[in-house]
Amino acid sequence: MSDARSEAFAALDAILRHRQSPEDTGAGLEERDRAFARLLVATTLRRLGQIDALIGQCLATPLPPKAHKVQDVLRLGTAQLLFLDTPAHAAVDTAVDLARILGQTAHVKLVNALLRRLAREGQQRAAEQDAARLNTPDWLWDSWTAAYGDVLCRQIALAHLCEAPLDISVKDDAAGWADALSAEILPTGTLRRRTTGGAVSALPGFDQGAWWVQDAAAALPVRLLGPVAGRRIADLCAAPGGKTAQLAAAGAAVTALDRSANRLERLRHNLSRLGLAAEVVTADAALWRPQEPFDAVLLDAPCSATGTFRRHPDAAWLKRPDDVAKLTATQTRLLTAAIDMVAPGGLVVYCTCSLQPEEGPARIEALLAAGAPVRRRPITADDVEGLAELVTADGDLRSLPCHLSEKGGMDGFYAARLERL
Repeated sequence: MSDARSEAFAALDAILRHRQSPEDTGAGLEERDRAFARLLVATTLRRLGQIDALIGQCLATPLPPKAHKVQDVLRLGTAQLLFLDTPAHAAVDTAVDLARILGQTAHVKLVNALLRRLAREGQQRAAEQDAARLNTPDWLWDSWTAAYGDVLCRQIALAHLCEAPLDISVKDDAAGWADALSAEILPTGTLRRRTTGGAVSALPGFDQGAWWVQDAAAALPVRLLGPVAGRRIADLCAAPGGKTAQLAAAGAAVTALDRSANRLERLRHNLSRLGLAAEVVTADAALWRPQEPFDAVLLDAPCSATGTFRRHPDAAWLKRPDDVAKLTATQTRLLTAAIDMVAPGGLVVYCTCSLQPEEGPARIEALLAAGAPVRRRPITADDVEGLAELVTADGDLRSLPCHLSEKGGMDGFYAARLERL
């Protein structure tokens, strides 16, 4: 699998050196090698803090910045040794080979010696580490401690160390598809596969358009609109279209709007596969307005996505505090636009897949304090199938990665329901 490891190295370099998130890791490889390359990258990123600490313990002096290629080779080798159960000889030998391929011949002995030492001592050293703290960037740990307290912050961080399960939304016959897909039905109605691995498109019902992939938390905001059949509803920032599909499947007349033409192509493709219809508009939601007000608007606003690290561990190392500050201005503009688009008495549901309070309750409080013509329509436990822990004291939705932990967790989401005055 040397090609897989080379692909993993390239992806890691793109993420950590260039702040790029390569979505096509291993695209040119066979399915088995592609899956291994992606697993290797994801595992390295989930455990990056631990891995770097372990490597540091084995070095007499830190690696110089110009030795970043060697550092990444060591990271990939350590991830295989300690977190992927790769046989020691295979992890060490392939890391040495990769170092040679990358022209790092002067460091081959270092790679060999350090990884052999970790093969002997690494498991014990890793067991003594504070995994939750080491694998969470400082600014996020501080933010989550302030927002949720020490205990919940640690539970969130621990949840991020586990790969997210495959969650599925179905058009109908949840019980039948749960049986066909070897899945359980969560309290929220989402289907959760009990096994992982393999191509999603090869699962029963995919080609027939019976279902789509959507995290259990991401499926909740649409429920906050109540019955939608026959109602005109806008889905803003709609791509890739999971919520559009929910609305269309429930009988709404949906206008799906996004400013990215490329992402909307994916939405159109998904709707076509599912046999669902929606009006699709390419536009900036902050500027676009409908000819007639909508009955309701769903705004899944661009955000830091800090609630999705189980699925996207690269994001933990790509995001910065200033990203959040920039996004909040966009969120405020979109919220104002969403309110303009809805008729009096209609609902606006604002949501983000972020754990940062600045992108959630702070946006709603600022909106209300500025005198926007809306009021909160409090969310209740009944709106989320009795899961009272998902409802805040203010009547908003707040899911955390550690919620439903006994069933595999869920993405971190925030949502507020507003009524137009």
